[in-house]
Amino acid sequence: MKKLLAWKEAYLQNEDGATAIEYGLIAAGIALAIAASVFAFGGDLATMFSSMETNIGAAATATSAMDQVQ
Repeated sequence: MKKLLAWKEAYLQNEDGATAIEYGLIAAGIALAIAASVFAFGGDLATMFSSMETNIGAAATATSAMDQVQ
């Protein structure tokens, strides 16, 4: 009986897996925050990158035209 009680106490005191579970919960929370951000701001980001693409293309064209003049 003493062995059983000692085993129960040792089992309840064992926290080996707690850290892994905590890190898993943190990783899941971060993944959820990233997914929510992409869902919320995805359209705005697409518009911003499209605008940047247009501006960079216009700058490259202007620079190329200036090189040909000189």
